[in-house]
Amino acid sequence: MTPVVGWLFLQLVLRPTLVLGINIQRAIKNFEHLFIDFPRVEYEDSFQGYCNGIMAYVRGAMQKWNCPKIHYMVHVPIQSIRKYCMHSENFCVSYNQYCTITKDSFPLTICQWIQSYPPTSCRYNTTLTNSRLYLLCSRRYNAEPLDVIGIF
Repeated sequence: MTPVVGWLFLQLVLRPTLVLGINIQRAIKNFEHLFIDFPRVEYEDSFQGYCNGIMAYVRGAMQKWNCPKIHYMVHVPIQSIRKYCMHSENFCVSYNQYCTITKDSFPLTICQWIQSYPPTSCRYNTTLTNSRLYLLCSRRYNAEPLDVIGIF
């Protein structure tokens, strides 16, 4: 293979695969930091509620300036969640990843954006509940959780 053809092969075929692999690895690493809060932290009154405090952290970790509309924080150890992605039989076309629904309910906090505030001032309602999780997983078998995409 000539150097030009080799370079072209690397750029057109392998580079997208490497970038995709890096993004999935980053999502796996970030899952615990963005979706697991165990034991549940308590924020000072100046944050005006749990979700306003935790979402300031989440927005910083995600490096986004906009206010996520909804976010789920699960209050169990990561091992309790990880086992559900070990055999994710469903392929979620809209996410282009495998997904699964947990059989167990978990304690979680739902942080929902209050839209009456300006977009630069993110304020959230806090709802505590127990629900089953709709998880996005890194692959079909021996997978890691990537995201909580909903609850049941």
